[in-house]
Amino acid sequence: MRIIILGNYMPRRCGIATFTTNLANSILAANDKKETNNEVLVVAMNDHDQIYEYPDIVKYTIKQQEPNDYNTAANFINGLNADVCIFQHEFGIFGGESGVYALRLLQQLKMPIITTLHTILQTPSYHEKHILKKIGHLSQKLIVMSHLAIDFLTTIYEIPLQKIEFIHHGVPDFSNVENTSTKFNYSGKKVLGTFGFLGRSKGIETVINALPKVVNKHPNVIYVVLGQTHPNVKKHSNEEYRDYLKDLAESNNVANNVIFEDDFLEEEDIKSFLVESDIYITPYLNEAQITSGTICYAIGAGACIVSTPFWHAKELLADNRGKTFAFGNSDDLAETLCDLLDNPEKIAQIKEAAFNYGKKLYWNKIGLQYIKELNKINNTPLITHDEKPLSLPKFSMDHIKRLTDDMGILEHANYSIPDYKEGYCLDDNSRALLLVLMAYELGVDKNSIGLADVYLRYIKLMQMEDGFFHNDMSYEKKFLDEKGSEDSFGRTIWAMGYLIRLAPNDSHFQFAKDTFFKAYHHFEKITSIRAIASIIIGFCHFLKRYPDNENIIHLMNSLTYKLLNQYKDESDNEWKWFEPILCYDNAIIPLALWHAYDRIKDKEIFDVASKSTDFLDKETYKKDRISLVGNTWYYKGKKRPAQGQQPINAMAMIMMYSKAFEVTKEIKYHERMLVAFSWFTGNNDLFIPLYDEESKGCCDGLETHCVNRNQGAESTISYLLSYLTVWSSKQAILKASQNLLTEDEILTT
Repeated sequence: MRIIILGNYMPRRCGIATFTTNLANSILAANDKKETNNEVLVVAMNDHDQIYEYPDIVKYTIKQQEPNDYNTAANFINGLNADVCIFQHEFGIFGGESGVYALRLLQQLKMPIITTLHTILQTPSYHEKHILKKIGHLSQKLIVMSHLAIDFLTTIYEIPLQKIEFIHHGVPDFSNVENTSTKFNYSGKKVLGTFGFLGRSKGIETVINALPKVVNKHPNVIYVVLGQTHPNVKKHSNEEYRDYLKDLAESNNVANNVIFEDDFLEEEDIKSFLVESDIYITPYLNEAQITSGTICYAIGAGACIVSTPFWHAKELLADNRGKTFAFGNSDDLAETLCDLLDNPEKIAQIKEAAFNYGKKLYWNKIGLQYIKELNKINNTPLITHDEKPLSLPKFSMDHIKRLTDDMGILEHANYSIPDYKEGYCLDDNSRALLLVLMAYELGVDKNSIGLADVYLRYIKLMQMEDGFFHNDMSYEKKFLDEKGSEDSFGRTIWAMGYLIRLAPNDSHFQFAKDTFFKAYHHFEKITSIRAIASIIIGFCHFLKRYPDNENIIHLMNSLTYKLLNQYKDESDNEWKWFEPILCYDNAIIPLALWHAYDRIKDKEIFDVASKSTDFLDKETYKKDRISLVGNTWYYKGKKRPAQGQQPINAMAMIMMYSKAFEVTKEIKYHERMLVAFSWFTGNNDLFIPLYDEESKGCCDGLETHCVNRNQGAESTISYLLSYLTVWSSKQAILKASQNLLTEDEILTT
């Protein structure tokens, strides 16, 4: 079997590199026993532009913060014809927010994936939670190193139990360790020890504060702190923590009893140190550590372990395999240490229990357990990486209500918290009005119609005497512009046209007519093609109620042909678009033409709507997902940027596909609409959802390295209007199929 292992690798100095190196060696060692015949190839992660002298087993390296490296690595791995990939996951070793770049690599692999999880968080951040859920979706099997991890994966991350396998963290064979190390000479001393990278979370000060009481009873005790400062800590704080510990030992008058061995030691030296230590201490300050390689080494060595009760320690030290003391409690630790040193038989009993249990952790046994899982996966069908069929989350206006006060809907939010200092805008209040009207009309949320009065009051306040509108208002109720944008004007006319067509009561109907016709004399003066598009859509709704209004019919024809002329001026054989640029809210323009064609039935309108829709589709549909033009914009003849992808663009795409399907009945448009909606739920360039199931809001955008976690009005309205568009389209298909399909077929549709 040809096996790819992806992770850190020695000589890089970190726990993951040590683990990956030992795992590779343990799998290859099984070949020597003629139990298997496996080939192992390694793809290694490089950090901070570091370059390491890797052994020949490492065939490829990835720069942590280079997004394109993950794509080229996926192509390289796929070209190796491997049977399986063992992926070592730790949030900090991959690039992007919380290591999100790893997903773009895993998504492209064409082989089964087994993932070893080194960290599983009980209270993950938004990115951490969704990254791990996606890894669970992409992996055939997840390997965990504690039983608590299984509970976390099934309950917090919703990963099926059958995907999870428990395998201990491997350790060297301690069954016959000879003390050949020349690094340590502590003869005549009672040795307390801690090893591993140094950092404040290790809690070494707890031990140093306990030493005065211990040394008072046992003056021949020394405490050996073995290991270098963690490279990331050293980069930011140099040796600040080590210097603090040395000063603390001096002030406690135990400096002669504390030895700092500042070195990165070879495995044989660590083995000798652990076997020769009288008591091994892990004084970590944080309970939330699901896996600890150092305490596994100590168990494997048969050490007498005294530890704080962090998660992994509580499992490993059960059944008298060690002692625990309260986090940060030096008095508790001193009492435990003195009791053990006073009673050597207790130390011996703990060592024996630990040693007997630790035999299960030796790498030769762990390697065989991995091989067993690899063989299982290699002999079962590959689970594809395809997303589940689209299922809509429950519709919720909770975040819209959170952003709405007596004045209107606030424009921005800090995360999901309304940002009052940024005030309000007409764009969002008009879109919010359209949202509550659609939710009411479609019967998805009839109660939200009460918000319509709030948004209508804001629209009334912003309309000027000449019929145009202000756009921006501060929270202190001051206008922030002399005149609003044409785009905000167009979006308001769209909302008024919809309200005229489908007003829930006469007051709203009369209000919409007054506002619409007060703005009437501005319609033909508008030059922004996105504003024109919005106005055309508003006209089409208006004409559903007043199909014979010659003035509006004339204006709609006039504005529609402005768009067609713009297309003729700017398009060519390759660039079938209305401008020399793709920027924001692009699909609103072909959407308007589909609406216009539905009314006018002019072949020229149909041709331009089709060509521009297909052009936009070609530019955004990538590898079974939508990759939107970002807010840095795409200029004709230039490279297309992807950063800053925004929900408003996704919404316009969804509406465009929906209307194109309604007009043409071509199923490809319906399918594209569903794919475009899945951009919100995680089928995007980062594979992280923008819809937040906790807040019921939508994140503001997709950057190259993270999701923008702010949840402003535009983003959440865009998501909810997209939701209603998809819901309406699916209901229309279902209704049309009722008399033609069986019950099972209807449910599938």
